[in-house]
Amino acid sequence: MRVALLGIGNMGAPIGRNILKAGHDLIVWNRSPDKAAPLVAEGATLAATPAAATVEAEIVCTMLADDRGVEAVTFGEEGLLSADPRKLHVGFSTISLALARRLAEAQGDLYISAPVFGRPPAAAAAQLSVVTAGASESIARAQPIFDAIGQKIFVVGAEAPAANLVKLCGNFMIMSAIEAMGEAMALAAKNGLDKQALFDVLTGTLFGAPVYKNYGPALIAGEYRPAGFPAPLGLKDMNLVAEAAGGARVPMPLLGVIRDHLLQTIGREGDDVDWAAIGKAISDNAGL
Repeated sequence: MRVALLGIGNMGAPIGRNILKAGHDLIVWNRSPDKAAPLVAEGATLAATPAAATVEAEIVCTMLADDRGVEAVTFGEEGLLSADPRKLHVGFSTISLALARRLAEAQGDLYISAPVFGRPPAAAAAQLSVVTAGASESIARAQPIFDAIGQKIFVVGAEAPAANLVKLCGNFMIMSAIEAMGEAMALAAKNGLDKQALFDVLTGTLFGAPVYKNYGPALIAGEYRPAGFPAPLGLKDMNLVAEAAGGARVPMPLLGVIRDHLLQTIGREGDDVDWAAIGKAISDNAGL
């Protein structure tokens, strides 16, 4: 299968590598072409524009940081729709429900949402969890790509935005877990209890889920660089959750706390820290 991948960042690069490993022909495009060089060295073809990549492909996958990036490569002057609106578009990006609806309206059954859960190491190991929604025939066509990059595939509906909603809910719950764990560790530390001891008890009893085990060590050590998922992208996602909640008239009070801690973290620490660095904001506010 000839696959175009638009967006070669921290997630796009390992996704592309696994598509190549699965034996597919890969055409890549990235706004900064140098980031695509390793994939080109491994056998991918570099396209000059999203449109050029689309022309040569059977399936076009997008993995961009935000709505603006997805809009540009889809609807832009040299975007994928300008080249061939009949190509299947698989959207891996975490985007707003509004944009997911717009893409579905523009492309009909030829657009499916397929955001993923997993950090770059999981992407490199082809261990992502893919959440997809859209026309069943289109999902079936994309199945070989999902098999190449993921360990689990969840089909959550016939309407593409459903998958994006699941992704936003999931990211909110990840941040909620980090927030709760950070507050608990601050309480422990302020009272003289070793954070590692608290972590060992909690993860060995009721809180053994990956989200706690993955982020707990960073909260204990206070080490948030390099960023597996940068705090500004976390804030972007929480803003998308707030937009969805506002549209549905759903109060989410914890979301406001998380957003404030992300803003505090970015303001004090910069853009290059992991989203788990809200743990430092929590500790600072506790006087630790």
